[in-house]
Amino acid sequence: MAKLTKKHKEALAKFDQEKQYSLAEAVEIVKDITYTNFDASVNVDVKLGVDPRKANQMVRGSVTLPHGTGKDVRVLVLCTPDKEEEAKAAGADHVGLDEYVQKIKDGWTDIDVVITMPSVMPKVGALGRVLGPRGLMPNPKTGTVTMEVGKAVNAAKAGKIDFKVDKYGIIHSAVAKVSFENSKIAENAAELLNNIIKLKPSSAKGTYVQSIYLSSTMSPGIQIDPKSLITA
Repeated sequence: MAKLTKKHKEALAKFDQEKQYSLAEAVEIVKDITYTNFDASVNVDVKLGVDPRKANQMVRGSVTLPHGTGKDVRVLVLCTPDKEEEAKAAGADHVGLDEYVQKIKDGWTDIDVVITMPSVMPKVGALGRVLGPRGLMPNPKTGTVTMEVGKAVNAAKAGKIDFKVDKYGIIHSAVAKVSFENSKIAENAAELLNNIIKLKPSSAKGTYVQSIYLSSTMSPGIQIDPKSLITA
């Protein structure tokens, strides 16, 4: 077992690891136990009572956080020439098609979001091996395969995030920066969590939300009482 650092021990001493806190309380604790010398991300981890191997129990979606992520989102739009100006006007960082398809095939992935159009998906589909493992593959369900590329770019820049349950039934997502005001962190987290709750598959049996943890980069996780989300 890894040896705990002095700061990690200090952090663990500031809260009860067995207790479930309200979202507001968890935010306050996370800010108090974050010791990084950079603006750490605030992360939410949700364990769901679903079997991701079954198509009718896959939980995935997207949500626009009310206060953004605090991150400068780098957007690539793969589109036909007639859509390039629309994408650039909306603030896309990279716009084009064939040259970027080749760059990605060569290993370039210095981007956070890829947006494309239905008509060019045959070309983009060939990039699945590179983009898929990095969570960058465009998908109609998350609004990143669309004819309204400008609208999609605006959403990505404004703090839209995609989420998807992993093979262990867990959703991991960064929702803010530690420098955000407490209320803004709580509101961003609540927006994500409430969207996940709304997506409960009808085929899921038993307890849907099994556990929720809030943490920052390198901090311990604080367990959140799911019932506190009603008033969050």
